[in-house]
Amino acid sequence: MAFFNFNFDKPGPGVPENAPRKKGLPRFWEMFTRDGTAFWRAGMLALLGAVPYIAGVWFAVVTHAVLPLLLAGVVGGAVMAPQLVGLNDTILRSLRDEPGYWWATYCRAWKRNAKASLLPGVVFGLLLGTEIFSLFHTDWAQNPVLIAVMFVGVFLLLGLALLTFTQIALLEMSFAGILRNALLLLLGYLPRAALAVLWLLLYAAAIGLFFPLSVPAVLLFNLWLPLQAALQAVYPGLEKSFDLEKKIKAIRDASLNDTDGADR
Repeated sequence: MAFFNFNFDKPGPGVPENAPRKKGLPRFWEMFTRDGTAFWRAGMLALLGAVPYIAGVWFAVVTHAVLPLLLAGVVGGAVMAPQLVGLNDTILRSLRDEPGYWWATYCRAWKRNAKASLLPGVVFGLLLGTEIFSLFHTDWAQNPVLIAVMFVGVFLLLGLALLTFTQIALLEMSFAGILRNALLLLLGYLPRAALAVLWLLLYAAAIGLFFPLSVPAVLLFNLWLPLQAALQAVYPGLEKSFDLEKKIKAIRDASLNDTDGADR
């Protein structure tokens, strides 16, 4: 795999028709070797979009100031969200084994979903920033129960955020409807959702524990690695609940038929 071959004009490879899909690590490796370059590009854009949020939350924690935290949640969350949805869209297309030109499909998805992602970005940015700020400003020895409750809150929040941004990449629906679906999916497929959040937390913990030695890993794996693992965990539940691939195929076929009819 030419991991850093930035050729936006080369069509993406597909998979043999009707080939049974692999599972677990073989499926992860199959997706990575086929679409790893696209993952890295979309992940770098997502990482760059997340820099204002990460910097704002870090500054709020080290200065013990609430105002930078609020700014990070509102401004940083809004800036970060469209790129996160774009990365979700890139990985979801790979999970559907959908061939295509990455840059063209990424730009279309970004334009289509940018506006819808802003409010969720602000809401989850504020909530997650508040949780992180509180964890760093609570005496763990004196408040073990409170710390446990906060960790459960972070766990649930990450699960809801993951399922929310994933749906934004897939559905056209109000934020309230998407949030309700996210809660139902989280509860209905709790083991898979828990596994997805675990991947996210383990990656974040590893980067934090080994920082700054982990900087090269961040540049290489940015946000695509944990999100690929997380989406691979929850995708079967999404497909079962929404029948995604059948509906997307029907839309694509209808679009091709309309194009053929217009050419005649």
